[in-house]
Amino acid sequence: MAFKCLRFSKFHYSCSISFTTTHSGYGSDSSTLVVVDTLISIFTKGPNSDINTTEQLNRVAPILTSHHVETVLTRLRSWKVAQTFFNWASNQHQHGYRHSCYTYNAMASILSRSHQSAQLKTLAKDITNSPCSFTPGALGFFIRCLGSVGLVQEANEVFDEMKMKGLCAPNDYCYNCLLEAISKSKSESGCVDLMEKRLKEMRVFGGEIDKYTLTPVMQVYCNARMFEQALSMYNIMREKGWVDERVYSMLALSFSKWGEVDKAFELVERMDEQGMRLNEKTFCVLIHGFVKESRVDKALQLFDKMRKAGFTPHVSLCDVLIGGLCRSKDTHRALALLSEMKEFGVQPDVGILTKLISSFSDTSMIVRLLEEILEEEDDQTLVLVYNAVLTGYVSDGLMDKAYHLLKMMIQSKYSSTDAQMDTFLKVKRLVFPNTTSFSIVIDGFLKSGQLDLALHLFNDMQRFIGKPNVLIYNNLINGLCNSNRLEESRELLSEMKESGIEPTHFTYNSIYGCLCKRKDVLGAVNMLKEMRACGHEPWIKHSTLLVKELCDHGRAVEARDFLDKMVQQGFLPDIVCYSAAIGGLIKIQEVDQALNLFRELCSRGHCPDVVAYNILIRGLCKANRVTEAENLLDEIVERGLSPSVVTYNLFIDSWCKNGSIDKAMALLSRMSEEDREPNVITYSTLVDGLCRAERPDDALLVWNQMETKGCPPNRIAYMALIHGLCKCFRPTSALRYFREMEQKEMKADSFIYVTLLSAFLSDLNLTSAFEVFKEMVDSGYFPESHDKNYSIAIDAIVKFSKDHRTSSGILVLMEEGKIPTHFM
Repeated sequence: MAFKCLRFSKFHYSCSISFTTTHSGYGSDSSTLVVVDTLISIFTKGPNSDINTTEQLNRVAPILTSHHVETVLTRLRSWKVAQTFFNWASNQHQHGYRHSCYTYNAMASILSRSHQSAQLKTLAKDITNSPCSFTPGALGFFIRCLGSVGLVQEANEVFDEMKMKGLCAPNDYCYNCLLEAISKSKSESGCVDLMEKRLKEMRVFGGEIDKYTLTPVMQVYCNARMFEQALSMYNIMREKGWVDERVYSMLALSFSKWGEVDKAFELVERMDEQGMRLNEKTFCVLIHGFVKESRVDKALQLFDKMRKAGFTPHVSLCDVLIGGLCRSKDTHRALALLSEMKEFGVQPDVGILTKLISSFSDTSMIVRLLEEILEEEDDQTLVLVYNAVLTGYVSDGLMDKAYHLLKMMIQSKYSSTDAQMDTFLKVKRLVFPNTTSFSIVIDGFLKSGQLDLALHLFNDMQRFIGKPNVLIYNNLINGLCNSNRLEESRELLSEMKESGIEPTHFTYNSIYGCLCKRKDVLGAVNMLKEMRACGHEPWIKHSTLLVKELCDHGRAVEARDFLDKMVQQGFLPDIVCYSAAIGGLIKIQEVDQALNLFRELCSRGHCPDVVAYNILIRGLCKANRVTEAENLLDEIVERGLSPSVVTYNLFIDSWCKNGSIDKAMALLSRMSEEDREPNVITYSTLVDGLCRAERPDDALLVWNQMETKGCPPNRIAYMALIHGLCKCFRPTSALRYFREMEQKEMKADSFIYVTLLSAFLSDLNLTSAFEVFKEMVDSGYFPESHDKNYSIAIDAIVKFSKDHRTSSGILVLMEEGKIPTHFM
């Protein structure tokens, strides 16, 4: 038997996976036909335990040949029947029957055409376990069958097994088929390495590298988004004259997927120059891709090429282009394309017209588009079109026009609207609105803040249409709740239930959210009970909001009780809710209650995060319960969590304030060991702590370390250092950093001027003290009479007035009215 696609011609890639049944070693004598017909008759009717069937199969089995099996398989239409017959033949080994490469390939062809991956995978395993030898052509064919359904791993296993067992000597055709199978893999990972490995093998054994080799290689690179490598393959093929329509199309499609629209279009133009063209499917895919990338300009140029190539565009393709033009606000070109559609005989559908209508707010243009709709269109279709008009008006904020059109649509059922239409939309026919029509306008009113108009229209809808749907109820209830009109939203909820419409989780959560914003704990708990009865879950964001609001207003104990009631109703608050309550309790100095709540959430299955631990650690440190805080730090590590920079900063701050500066410095070293990069807060706190401990030199070392580590100091850090150096009687050094701060355009607070002033006065350096004093006055930072620093400023004035170096300067400031004179 000779497979057409197995000839070692370079044209085999243009052939489909098929084979002939004319085998040169067999004749078509009557005995062969009888055997084949008998087997087909038996298996198409379904083999069973019938005595006659069994006897027939027993008579055929001893004379069964691979030619019989192959011929039967080619004539069976059902893959399941073919599989049953193939399995029966496989079990006739006691009669000396063995499958050949041709029977395996016949079965593989059937399974691949039927996309039966699981059965084809089993067949591949059978081949690797059998002693059947394959010709290179037969092996290549089987590998292509596997590749066609994405069984790349199995294709490689079969290839290696046949080669290793000596059942086939692969040639360049086999390798090309294997590369093609690899190129069809849906998984990008590993395919490049596998392809490159096979290509290297092929070169080693001396296989001929041709266009059928490099085409799948380029496809693999394209699939893996390896642009440079794919382009390199293309250039090699172009130099050798191997580039054809398939290669151009492949690369153009890949460029389109990568968003390289211009490069994809350039390839299409290069095809034109060489007398090649894309097929219709590729044109369509590229146009879709270009529009997706918002390159409608290139999509339209490609559309023109498609028409010139003789293809008549489908209405769906025009829909894509017009949709893209409408999204890019190029309505003029969209209308031009609509006219072109008529010229080449494609009738626009309602989808295209509604897209266009939705893009216009100009009445005359809407009328023109409405005229495109056939008179015989039914009301159901027409209402979709008018809904598009309503949507367009609402999107453009033209609520008056939308409301007016909806009213005319309502009146069309009860009275003649010709006179009104002459002044509004000059169309011949209106239709009665549906639920969607009302919903569009109601939503528009809600979004524009016109809640009362939305409610009025809702009442009209109930009168004219009947029962609203759940979406309209939900939107109105949500609008009422957002406007804090809780009672009205509850009335709508009751109305929903009475009309037989089941409220959704959105309905209940809208009202629940309103109750939480009101800090109405009792109402929120009652709503939780109702939601539990209906099987709905409260949204965590609302529960968290209530807890935070209560804590912000000093009602942390109520917040804790609310969380307990949530648990009683079967709702487990998340860690964010608990953290907010813990923080609230700490804020009102109820640290023990915060600790108890923390332990409760642990016992309820929650695993506290580092944020929750930090909140509790902050509270304990503030209450000078540092030992308990340190125990929590150990607990963080035991739970497998990593303390954050915030965690370490809390301890550093606490230890600096209680005099344990060495522990704070040790923690700085630990942070570096644990790859927790200290931040400016860490360094600022340590600088302040070291200065408090009268260790200004160490403070400056930490400052230098901060700058060396690439952590730029902020104004808080500068003020901490300046203040600390002044307290350590180093005003000159402090002034240097003050000037550095000014150079960086950072403005110091008023207390820094007072601190520098006091330090220089204590150091009896009146010249520098006056320099700082004058800057403080010019900056508008002279203390008010009720300020605690006022006495320091007055004392400075007295001292400056008595010193000959500064007295004249003080008199000038007094004359300018910048400092007080009444105490003199």
